[in-house]
Amino acid sequence: MYHHVWAEIDLSALEYNINQISKIAPKKKFMGVVKANAYGHGAAEVVKTLSQMGINHFAVSNLFEALDLRSVTKAPEILVLGYCDFNAVSELSQNNITVCIFDFEYAKTLNSACERAGVTLNCHLKINSGMNRLGFGADDLDLLKSQIQNVFELKNLKITGAFTHFATADRDGDELGDFTDKQYNIFLSAKEVITAVAVEKGVKNLVFHSSNSAATLLDSKIRPSDLYRLGIIMYGLTPSVGLELPFTPKAVMSLKATVSQVKSIKKGAAVSYGRTFTAKSDMLVATVTVGYADGYMRGLSGKGYMLINGKKAPILGRVCMDQTVVDVTNIQGVKTGDTVTLFGEGLPVTELAKALGTINYELVCAVAHRVARIYLKDGKVINENRYISL
Repeated sequence: MYHHVWAEIDLSALEYNINQISKIAPKKKFMGVVKANAYGHGAAEVVKTLSQMGINHFAVSNLFEALDLRSVTKAPEILVLGYCDFNAVSELSQNNITVCIFDFEYAKTLNSACERAGVTLNCHLKINSGMNRLGFGADDLDLLKSQIQNVFELKNLKITGAFTHFATADRDGDELGDFTDKQYNIFLSAKEVITAVAVEKGVKNLVFHSSNSAATLLDSKIRPSDLYRLGIIMYGLTPSVGLELPFTPKAVMSLKATVSQVKSIKKGAAVSYGRTFTAKSDMLVATVTVGYADGYMRGLSGKGYMLINGKKAPILGRVCMDQTVVDVTNIQGVKTGDTVTLFGEGLPVTELAKALGTINYELVCAVAHRVARIYLKDGKVINENRYISL
């Protein structure tokens, strides 16, 4: 491997996390959420590992992710959690992609497109229980029943399930879980309506799911789900800061780069764009081969640090598109070619997220396409997904 910037993906850590979660909820009911290229980890390798562990339900954000994923897995279900373009119904049907339906007008237009194309689609109904993003409203159950009856009349849409999404299952703004209780009860009422309509229409074996990572870990016993949608926790990151979990997850991704140059600068010398840092004394600095085009956020400029030889190297001045300068004055033996840990062992991604005022999800998802993914199993490299520049 040529060293520049790379993400190490520890598939053994992924397996560990899944095995720990399976002590809480049954593995056969897991739906792996692999949207955004498996939260930046690389969907193809993640899905391969999950499939080997017996997981055969997957969820993505959009139709392009679904079609790409179908090219690498024969899993019986790939669910698109959001909107799908009506012109894509033929491809969606041919590739056995399950589509989310979130209101009757959308369902009607989708059905018309299917009629014109001569295809049918498997669909899950999205219920809005309080997130207020997508979904059939469930406040008025009579209205919901009327809408669901109309959906079931659409001959080219086959309803196979229904789901909702919790806004505060990670206890963010809902320490006692009261709002999640409210959402779950709304969803259960919607479930009764949908099930009754399905019985009228002779439809059986609908799947109902509501639990995301946090709800699976914290509430699977009190709020059971036919499927448990595992997202961030699979990748070894906590759904929110300070959340107490029943096991300690192992982070799957580490981000690393290389020292390109080590040099001395004099007192009064400025570093990087805008001269936002000026040396107060003579210093030894290192230039590192990472920048915001790699997903290393510009907001880290002048704050935070990297690890070189296991020591903290503070960031100096502004993070550039492809390079960043750090202080190595107090780190012995730094040289060109040394490996730099941007986040990983000794420097959790959550620490960078805290410095930026954001969440760990954003930083792993932001790792750019041009950053190579190196896959490890039991500490050994088993595959490499290298950046292609064209």
